[in-house]
Amino acid sequence: MKNQGGVVRPAIALTLTSAASMALEIVAGRALAPYVGMSLYTWTIIIAVVLAGLSLGHWIGGLWADRTNRPERAVACSLTFAALTTLGSLAALRFAASFAQGVDPIEQMTLLAVTAFFLPSAFAGLLAPLLTVIALRAADPDRQGGVLGLMFALGAIGAIGGTVTAGLVLISWLGTELSVLVIGCTYALLSLLFWPLWPGRAMAGLTVIGLLATWPGVFAPRSPCLTESAYFCIRVDPVPGYGGPARVLALDHLAHGVNVRDDPKLLISPYVQGVDELVARRFPGPALEAFFVGGGAYTLPRAWQARYPEGRFTVAEIDPAVTETASATLWYDGGDRTEIIHGDARQVLSQGPEAETFDVVFGDAFHDISIPQHLVTDEFHAEVKARLKPGGLYVLNVVDALRSPRFMLSLAQTLQARFDHVELWLDRESVQPLEARTTWIVLASDTPSGINDHAARSGFGRDWVQVPLDAMIRTIGAENLVFLTDDFAPVDRLLAPVLLDASLAEAKPG
Repeated sequence: MKNQGGVVRPAIALTLTSAASMALEIVAGRALAPYVGMSLYTWTIIIAVVLAGLSLGHWIGGLWADRTNRPERAVACSLTFAALTTLGSLAALRFAASFAQGVDPIEQMTLLAVTAFFLPSAFAGLLAPLLTVIALRAADPDRQGGVLGLMFALGAIGAIGGTVTAGLVLISWLGTELSVLVIGCTYALLSLLFWPLWPGRAMAGLTVIGLLATWPGVFAPRSPCLTESAYFCIRVDPVPGYGGPARVLALDHLAHGVNVRDDPKLLISPYVQGVDELVARRFPGPALEAFFVGGGAYTLPRAWQARYPEGRFTVAEIDPAVTETASATLWYDGGDRTEIIHGDARQVLSQGPEAETFDVVFGDAFHDISIPQHLVTDEFHAEVKARLKPGGLYVLNVVDALRSPRFMLSLAQTLQARFDHVELWLDRESVQPLEARTTWIVLASDTPSGINDHAARSGFGRDWVQVPLDAMIRTIGAENLVFLTDDFAPVDRLLAPVLLDASLAEAKPG
């Protein structure tokens, strides 16, 4: 009879190491976001790199298990190096980021992911075959199939647990750095179960030294984030040159809005000022009812509170930490005329009081080219139209190529199914031969604006020009556009040229 109790230790270790490896994969996405943003491409590369590391580790671990008479020592070594490389992953990431600027975005994502997270995944991958061999050798020969199935099941259960824990607990409550610390220490503590006493103490000391040497803040700068939420790396930086204190909010790697303390109506970003000017032309009085799809820096809600003394506003912002940051550092005070609802804007809009309608719905939930697909579809447009008053405006900003904006035109063409008039607007200064991509203003309504260009009334001396939508569609070709629905909205494919062309990726912050 074999020692069935000997299965327990490797079974527990496999469950926890599987959890740790998947938790690190989730944390990797959060860690890369300040440098390359968060998109389908980012997650695709992270998952590919982690799986490649695990696959290599599984293969080498299996070969190692065939050639060693002391698999426990092999497990201990693997856990130790998994701990060290995990603890050093953020320092490696920031080192790689320091010389990866200006390269092709996909290459940059790959370089960062491989540098930081391939080795931790590879060392974690060594463990499954080694631990399984230990369990099989301890099992009754007649029950090895059951033990093998148990180890596979525990590996999957651990992976599920690690994914859920990282996504719902670690990042939200601890942030990236402490999450990596927890994962690395999990590997280190598990290694003590497999080292003999004195080597175990030596390896524990080595792990502590590795922690001190590689932890961010010792040889690498600390996280650039002011706050890490479940959704964003949030940063606020001062902006000089506006006659008083001004600050910019950055979500992940993109500047999202600039607020000037002493003049809420001074709008730095051309597209924000353009939206303000177009809305003011349609609604010149003191009253305005507006719904904001996304709050961000709360730049426009803040400006419209000052511009429309009788206005009432609703802001749907998915991330409470963004609202807290805007209130604490960007001089935003919603007062009693603004209702802030933390949740997905589509759900907030559809679940509001049935009779509630607005003069303006402003879509500002698009962060760079990371676009919530459910906010660009025909079904969502139907919900928006149902919430607009006669003559109301649905206006949104879209980052896309200047000369061949396939996503923006697909969005505009989809809007035409619900709205009688869809207009495209650009800041005239952005229409330059050297500009690769820009921020478009898309306006949809049952009433046309009636103008082809518009100059700023105050603030910066900008002016905006309307770009003929039908002419743009003919130039690009309707066959190259997609009618966007909940069932099919290939946003990432339509925006791929913007991401893959490094020159297009260098957009000015909005």
